[in-house]
Amino acid sequence: LPWFEFHTAAQRQDLIPCTTCGRRFAQDVLLRHDPICKKVFNKKRKPFNSLKQRLRGTEIATVKRQPPPKKQPGKKSNWRQHHEDFINAIRSAKQVTKALKEGRPLPPPPPPSINPDYIQCPHCSRRFNEAAAERHMKFCEEQAIHRAFAAKITQQPLVISRVSCSITFLGIRLNLIK
Repeated sequence: LPWFEFHTAAQRQDLIPCTTCGRRFAQDVLLRHDPICKKVFNKKRKPFNSLKQRLRGTEIATVKRQPPPKKQPGKKSNWRQHHEDFINAIRSAKQVTKALKEGRPLPPPPPPSINPDYIQCPHCSRRFNEAAAERHMKFCEEQAIHRAFAAKITQQPLVISRVSCSITFLGIRLNLIK
């Protein structure tokens, strides 16, 4: 019961709210509290940087940090297309099981869906993800050059102006004598 008596006694006093923080104080206490409260709440505190504090006094502190690379916008999600492909695959599977049960011929398979995230190779028209496409296109371009060069060699007769000459073809040295 002593707490209850203290609490009711505090309520009987005239408590005045602080204009800054809203807490209630007695008149004499509010005179001391008000200037301190205004000073504390009006000052904007800088966030504490623990990294800067840890590096102070070391040689790492003098190294200028590079700004982080800008985030590239994420790829647009194509969940809707994946969902539709999934639904179509389920429907075609149901048709196949139904045809097997009834003894009818199997329905044609659903057409393959083209993934828009894949990149098409200009040389062979196959599709790859970004990393694989980068590797493949270099290889495929070299192969296309080799095929074109080989086709030229086989179609055109060799004209030799000297009595003997050497030709390097695909890393093989050929010595020709006329």
